[in-house]
Amino acid sequence: MVISWGHILFPGLEVKESMLFKVNRDADFSVDEKRDEDFIEAMEEVLEGRERSPAVRMVYSPGGGRLRDELARRLSLEEEDLYSIEGPLNLGGLYDLVNIQGFDHLREKGRPIYPSPAFSDDETLWDRISRGDVMIHLPYHSFDPVVRFFQEAAADPQVISIKTALYRTSGNSPVIRALEEAAMNGKQVTALVELKARFDEERNISWANRLEKAGVIVVYGLARLKVHAKITMVIRRENDRIKRYLHLSTGNYNDRTARAYEDIGLFSCREDIAFDGGILFNMLTGYSAIQPMRKLVIAPAGLKRRLLELIGREISRSKAETPGRIMAKLNSLADGEIIDALYRASRAGVKILLCVRGICTLIPGAAGLSENIKVQSVIDRYLEHSRILYFANGGAEELYLSSADWMPRNLDRRVELMFPVLQDDIRARLRDTLEAYFRDNTQARLLNSAGDWQLQSPAPGESPFRVQEYLLSGAKAESPEAARSEFVVRRPPPAG
Repeated sequence: MVISWGHILFPGLEVKESMLFKVNRDADFSVDEKRDEDFIEAMEEVLEGRERSPAVRMVYSPGGGRLRDELARRLSLEEEDLYSIEGPLNLGGLYDLVNIQGFDHLREKGRPIYPSPAFSDDETLWDRISRGDVMIHLPYHSFDPVVRFFQEAAADPQVISIKTALYRTSGNSPVIRALEEAAMNGKQVTALVELKARFDEERNISWANRLEKAGVIVVYGLARLKVHAKITMVIRRENDRIKRYLHLSTGNYNDRTARAYEDIGLFSCREDIAFDGGILFNMLTGYSAIQPMRKLVIAPAGLKRRLLELIGREISRSKAETPGRIMAKLNSLADGEIIDALYRASRAGVKILLCVRGICTLIPGAAGLSENIKVQSVIDRYLEHSRILYFANGGAEELYLSSADWMPRNLDRRVELMFPVLQDDIRARLRDTLEAYFRDNTQARLLNSAGDWQLQSPAPGESPFRVQEYLLSGAKAESPEAARSEFVVRRPPPAG
């Protein structure tokens, strides 16, 4: 019910109808890709155009038939563009209610964020990464090692260069500040700032201007492609040689969303991966054409082809007694070629488990088509955002992390990155994490062949399992604080 205050604003008049409404305008504007010299100005024109763009939808509260029709006429909206909603029209306004004092008993308790056990203040990041790859799982682990990666690189006199691909950052980004500091310290800093990051264009333009003023070499993305890959490379002089350190991630360099988005980052100085990282940055900055890589796989040059090869290999190695197996955790699945390949794999007996948070146009469980495919979604306190891919490969299992969802826009129209997990302990841990998602019987929803999502619950006699709580408890158990929470007393065994 909408309470009208119109009679107060217009004394003496009678209010006959009232309603709340919200209008959405077209935000899908394409920038002129030919304007290289004044690309920032072209992007600013796009942002200005959004303010005057055509209306594409109106949501409204019931009770205002004539008002609705008049607004629809003036906005040139058809009946299919109008949506009546019984409830709040702008859910963002509910954030103010969440923080009202005096209602703590109605809120779910905040979850702690634990420091990564792999890093300590007694050892430089370079020494730790040189001993082996390191994985951090956000937001169960703190984002601090990522910030420290940039800060130590900025201050370290042995570091000669930093290269990074930024897609989204926070409003007061410590990453941006570290890049500015590095440039002012005389290091060569190159930052690819994606100006076409949807709804972050204005902020990224601001960052680009700031970085340029500090002396950073700024690249404004690529023509006709959006750079969605997340990668940073630090080049350091060590013992009369050059050594490269990489951070690769499924998510953005945003310290704010790192407290609410589930993502996975990997630190490495493996020479083969670092070599590919150098090739990638040369391509992104225009210093080389597309080159083949040994470990990293990028879109649109070869990621879809590689995924189809991996699915095809699983089909060829699948046998009745040892069926192939594919597990994937994604945000969205809508690419027709990938879906067709998964259908072929299902018909060949490959067991396929998919955890897809959002859009999924694949139909699971259909007779003769996808009987061996299970699709579920996990919606919980944290936004599931990482992409984890597993292929059994006849026992020589392979596991990958990626910035890309399996959608045409990611695989065909963006620069995306898929990177292998090569260290045994990290690969085992990620496989356990991936399998844990398919054990969730509390927050998981299962997709059936009719397209309906069904909330799962523990079967009779089955214990509740909530994957985010499981991962949180694991981070707590291995945190440095947990190791210091009790005294381990050593004493000699009893005599006799």
